[in-house]
Amino acid sequence: MAISRRQLIDADTTPYYHIMSRCVRRAFLCGKDQLTGRDFSYRRQWIEDKLFELTQIFAIDVAAYAVMSNHYHLVLRIDTDLSNAWSMDEVFEQYSKLHGCTSVVERYQNGADLTPAEVVLLNEFAKEYRTRLSSISWFMKVMNQHIARLANKEDNCTGKFWESRFKSQALLDEAAVLTCMAYVDLNPIRAGMADRPELSDFTSIQTRLNRNKRVPDYSKSHLLDFVNHKAEYGDKSIPLAESAYIELVDWTGRCIREGKKGSIPANLAPILERINLSEQDWLRHTRFFEARFKRVAGTWESIKKAAKLFGKKWFQGKPSKPLPT
Repeated sequence: MAISRRQLIDADTTPYYHIMSRCVRRAFLCGKDQLTGRDFSYRRQWIEDKLFELTQIFAIDVAAYAVMSNHYHLVLRIDTDLSNAWSMDEVFEQYSKLHGCTSVVERYQNGADLTPAEVVLLNEFAKEYRTRLSSISWFMKVMNQHIARLANKEDNCTGKFWESRFKSQALLDEAAVLTCMAYVDLNPIRAGMADRPELSDFTSIQTRLNRNKRVPDYSKSHLLDFVNHKAEYGDKSIPLAESAYIELVDWTGRCIREGKKGSIPANLAPILERINLSEQDWLRHTRFFEARFKRVAGTWESIKKAAKLFGKKWFQGKPSKPLPT
């Protein structure tokens, strides 16, 4: 029996999710068209720009992203604490950046006196808008509709630009989050589009590196922050020093590029020990994350708990070797 999107994306289960959206027919609609020779790579900038814009509107953070030629990956975190803390006025202000509000909301914002029935309606709209502003489904709807409209206008055509549904994976624990982030950041290296993280265009790892170098165009790139010490999982910051993550991704990228197992540097070994992953497991999962995990990803214990929560004995496509406990 299928599980609805509403169940699959539930902030009470985990705030972190891996999202992937692909162009129709797997066409290179954001890259070089093999038939016409036209290069649409600049559309990848559209996606990156819109992504950062939406993080300032939604109560959703971006931990990692990679925009490829015919698809893109995101690691998102739902910030329910932020959305719940917004006042009604703030909810309306945020939502108005996406869409025009209804007439009763506009009258309220203009200081008009409302009838008791209108006050009830106003509160209902506030509740609905608050829910939408912390919804990954709404986030993706706004994102993909915007890009599709731009591309279709440019191509003077109509029709679908994206496949109808984006794919989602619940990242159940710290090991899954860090592994998936690295998997996303290393997409261009695995695809042979770049040989180093700093040359991996339209990725969060490149953005973090450029931001650290104080490159002007990247100063306003909004990404979820790391911390410089171990933090309790579930806190807003990613529980790892950014420098350690960057070094870990760099080492992993070299192993992928050279096709070797590699020997992890001594200063990085404690990271894998903390999340209970061997070097071999880390390298396998950062190469084949989507193949090894389907709807959920995490340690064996985390997956078992999630299956029980959804009333299932297992998840379809559950790997024979999930992240160890």
